Amino acid sequence: MPSLAGKTLFITGASRGIGLAIALRAARDGANVAIAAKSAVPNPKLPGTIHSAAAAIEEAGGQALALRCDIRDEAAVQAAVAATVDRFGGIDILVNNASAIWLAGALETPMKRYDLMQEVNARGTFLCAQACLPHLLEAGNPHILSLAPPPSLAPEWWRPHTAYTLAKMGMSFVSIGLAAEFGPRGVAVNALWPRTIIATDALNMIPGVPIERCRKPAIVADAAHAVLVREAAGFHGRFLIDEEVLREAGETDFNRYAVQPGQPLLPDLFLDPD
Repeated sequence: MPSLAGKTLFITGASRGIGLAIALRAARDGANVAIAAKSAVPNPKLPGTIHSAAAAIEEAGGQALALRCDIRDEAAVQAAVAATVDRFGGIDILVNNASAIWLAGALETPMKRYDLMQEVNARGTFLCAQACLPHLLEAGNPHILSLAPPPSLAPEWWRPHTAYTLAKMGMSFVSIGLAAEFGPRGVAVNALWPRTIIATDALNMIPGVPIERCRKPAIVADAAHAVLVREAAGFHGRFLIDEEVLREAGETDFNRYAVQPGQPLLPDLFLDPD
């Protein structure tokens, strides 16, 4: 099986949820993982910190570096990247997982929430790529993978939450640009999005979503792994869906990813249900 053994991943927002699941999957291969996230102390509403994530990564077989980092802060990102290179000797993979969400209409969206989403999602993705790329260009099989949806101008995805849609599509458009610029230079720049809603701790803060109709973060982690072990050369500019990636890799049992097998699954945002 292809492996991430010895590879160094810089993962934003990896203290919990999908980011942590991706980190743990890489750790089982023996990878090095830099956890770049803001959560340094426990939060009763959102379990998990960079330190608990680091402990879990090392228990799973990887090497971890806990980095308190707000990806809105250019100096903090540069320092986190430098610390990663100092500890592990380079960076092979950047996973842009950190994201801010506010699912509300225009009149219910405070400008501080609007600014937060734009700064974390699109700007943060660009900034982290900018900081990591000098090292990725020196890596043997470099990847940038962003948790971003296929670009869409369909009004049904913009009407309910214009600010959030703009922020997530901003990540997608950054991926398009970086893929066009750095794909020909050997960096696999792609995006990954779940087919269904994923049951994370952050989902508990969004009322009305039945967790039993979601999938576990492991499906995105396994799909990300399947992407990141691929040959980088010639593999860029793709908007990948977790289920499709795993089917291509030979996976047939998707019940194991369901929170409650047998329940109808909720499709994620920005995807045509068909």
